[in-house]
Amino acid sequence: MRIVSLLPAATEIVCALGLEEQLVGVSHECDYPLSVRDLPKVTRSLIPASAPSGEIDRLVRERLSTQSALYSLDVAVLEELEPDLIVTQALCDVCAVAQDEVQAAACALPNAPRVINLEPQSLGEVLLAVRHVAHATGMQSRGELVVRQLQARIDTVIDRSEKLATRPRVALIEWLDPPFSCGHWNPELVRLAGGVEGLGHEGERSRTLTWDEVIAWQPEVVVFACCGLDAERTLGELPLLQAVANWQDVPAVRSGRVYVTDGSQYFSRPGPRLVDSLEILAHALHPDVHPLPNGLPAALRVDAAFREIKSFHAEDAERPPIPSPRSAETATA
Repeated sequence: MRIVSLLPAATEIVCALGLEEQLVGVSHECDYPLSVRDLPKVTRSLIPASAPSGEIDRLVRERLSTQSALYSLDVAVLEELEPDLIVTQALCDVCAVAQDEVQAAACALPNAPRVINLEPQSLGEVLLAVRHVAHATGMQSRGELVVRQLQARIDTVIDRSEKLATRPRVALIEWLDPPFSCGHWNPELVRLAGGVEGLGHEGERSRTLTWDEVIAWQPEVVVFACCGLDAERTLGELPLLQAVANWQDVPAVRSGRVYVTDGSQYFSRPGPRLVDSLEILAHALHPDVHPLPNGLPAALRVDAAFREIKSFHAEDAERPPIPSPRSAETATA
């Protein structure tokens, strides 16, 4: 089977099922596992990746209001690849090529490949998406094994969280300028990890916030998991908070419990590594209860992260600047 994936989470599901060698093309965003980076790219973003988050938000809103595309699909490359299966999504117009465009392109191809859409809005539905891809590729047994392993890790976090005496108020922020609440599966991750999310709602889209709303929630822990941005890129945006009135009075800020995570690699991708995201978050909220599994990056405390970067820059004056966002088009999912 020749498989083309149009979103990173789908690529990770395909690879988890042991089908990496059958991937013949991916989106420009697909970068994990590392081997997929060399595959032909069948999409590109029409939003400049170098723009600051406020400009990205403006451009995305402008294009969505005029029904302009955020992506282009390279139909010529797609035709050359002759896929038997195209995996995409219909959940969010900001996260991948529009479903109608993919379907139209598939119908125009000589071999009429099958198209499957993944639309998970919760952690459980992510596991169903794994089963969906497994069924479409004839890998049901492998799919069940992957799901069992992921569910076992989820259950371990749940069991530990059930014994907690206290649960902190949490603000998981998915964008900085303007601020966005977390959405879909992320409020669920907060609950399972042992926190209380008061700004985002399980199974619902993220929404634009005001900083007054964030401050009124008085979060005891703030986690920045900006959609499509890595940790360093997010750190580069944090000076925006200096202009936020009363930010220094937020309990999380006073206690030093403000964290930055890699939103691009983890919390934004509804694939197998969403369970990694749960474990990273659980450790940040309750480090004495939830140990961080080997190989996973801990969420960075903001003060410590700035100290590390400042030290690194002092030692290496030739270090390149903080990178631009790799995922401009996913900024306001």
